[in-house]
Amino acid sequence: MAQAILLQDVEGLGENGTAVEVSPGYLRNYLQPRGLAQPASPGALEEAIRRKEAAEKAEREAAAKAGEIASLLSKTVLTIQHRAGEDGKLYGSVTNKEIADAIREARGLKIDRRKIRLDVPIHEIGTYMIEVEIPGGATASVKTIVAEEK
Repeated sequence: MAQAILLQDVEGLGENGTAVEVSPGYLRNYLQPRGLAQPASPGALEEAIRRKEAAEKAEREAAAKAGEIASLLSKTVLTIQHRAGEDGKLYGSVTNKEIADAIREARGLKIDRRKIRLDVPIHEIGTYMIEVEIPGGATASVKTIVAEEK
């Protein structure tokens, strides 16, 4: 058996950065040509450990930054002006794109419109709490006021 370090996740074998025992032919003919693994040597094992630690550190930093952004967004109050009739019904609806643009304008944060969760489209004037997913795993509730355009 030969020892190999996985460079990518391989189903049924292991995760990126782990050392696994495989047959020499499988390593030479399948894993290496596809860039999935490399032969294990002392230097390669140390490099794999360093890469794994760096990836974990980057993930922790991204989660911390996402928490800060979530905290900032939770304190944000957005006001969106929209045309409406006398009964308070909007002509059209407030879309995810409009909310993302309002967040960018208010806080300078670029949020993907697909990460804004609206259960139902906003068709009336009022105050709404909107869930926003932030890259890094955090979510924030943004208070949004939909007002009549003057």
